[in-house]
Amino acid sequence: MSKSEYLTAPLKTDKMPPGVPYIVGNEAAERFSYYGMNSILVIFMTQYLMNARGQPAHLTPTQADGWYHAFVFAVYFLPILGAFLADAVFGKYLIILLLSIVYCFGHFSLATNDTRLGLIIGLILIALGAGGIKPCVSANVGDQFGATNQRLLARVFNWFYFSINLGSAFSTLLIPWLLDRVGSRVAFGVPGIAMLIATVVFWMGRRKFVHIPPAGLGNYTRELVRGENLKALLNLLILVPFAAMFWALWQQNFSSWVIQSEKMDRHVFGHDWLPAQIQTVNPIFVLVMLPLFSYVIYPALERFVKVTPLRRFGAGLWAILASFLIVGWIQTRIDAGQHPHILWQILAFVVLTAGEVMLSVTHLEFAYTQAPKKMKSLVMCTYLGSISLGNLFTAGVNFFIQNPDGSVKLTGASYFFFFVKVMLVTAVLFLFVSQFYRGKTYIQDEAESQSV
Repeated sequence: MSKSEYLTAPLKTDKMPPGVPYIVGNEAAERFSYYGMNSILVIFMTQYLMNARGQPAHLTPTQADGWYHAFVFAVYFLPILGAFLADAVFGKYLIILLLSIVYCFGHFSLATNDTRLGLIIGLILIALGAGGIKPCVSANVGDQFGATNQRLLARVFNWFYFSINLGSAFSTLLIPWLLDRVGSRVAFGVPGIAMLIATVVFWMGRRKFVHIPPAGLGNYTRELVRGENLKALLNLLILVPFAAMFWALWQQNFSSWVIQSEKMDRHVFGHDWLPAQIQTVNPIFVLVMLPLFSYVIYPALERFVKVTPLRRFGAGLWAILASFLIVGWIQTRIDAGQHPHILWQILAFVVLTAGEVMLSVTHLEFAYTQAPKKMKSLVMCTYLGSISLGNLFTAGVNFFIQNPDGSVKLTGASYFFFFVKVMLVTAVLFLFVSQFYRGKTYIQDEAESQSV
């Protein structure tokens, strides 16, 4: 296919761009793939991992937590590489396609080799694929729109976000069930098939997409080192450590919370749910809380106090702290030999999701509006980088607390209350730092927003 056959600018039409169904379909399948695999990683490492001779080689819960968060660190660190290669060298389409193929091979490794070698190879390839395409996919959506149909962009992003949570909710129910009933090879194989479908769907849309050419190394570098752009970037980095601590706690709903739920009464609606299935409530709560906060809670609060982005961000820090107080209290009951009901952890999920809606959505919006006009894609990596650093912190904690004899320094409830103390310091410090934050909003002016 020659370059002349590609669309290089949005079509002048007020209709939905023809490439959008392929992008949304690709995203739904890819998110099903990622969250399905992600939901069973800790259970797999603690209960299903084998050695080369076919004998059990399970990791301890603390070891599994450490390796899981190291993997997520890599997933959210590599978007920096993906954004650079896409914007400066190869273009978004080629990077998404090539790294999606790498992504598929990662799933293949997990599905065909249940040893530590297969696990390591699979997670490295998935981190490279999932992380590398992450900053490119949402930017590719925006590339499809021009002046005549830009009013439809908000609707597409709603479908885009809906597809993410739909894929997540369905896979976190199905994949743990497959792991329990038919084993790890099928449980990892199904997300692999979903990723293959995502890649094929994306490839099928190649003649429907707008393909924005890369800027070139020289132009990209000159834009990056401009004084005003560097100042804006450094300004946004002030928020990263605080967001990182939020994600250090939030991501544990896939690790330490799953391990905790194994010791709880999970009988709900006449069914005994698997530990890894409980996390399904998070995407469901997200879909409920997004409109609830936007159309009810924020407008109600505005009658009494101005709800600024920084205040929403700070409230998210206190919410995640409260969620860990709940799971810490649950753990004290488990440590005392009791068998608390899973509804208590679901309550913690309600508070955790409220914190996610306040901080995560706000941080995304803030990163976009505070980013210089020609650095929107790169600066969005500050948001992804905060998730990466948070998981690096949690991985470091789990590796540090392991003793040579196999015991751990933080056991039971003390583990959760350690993170409560860390977040308390973080939230209080943010109260002071936010008073001195001075940002600048960069919004496309009318002429630029209507150029194609």
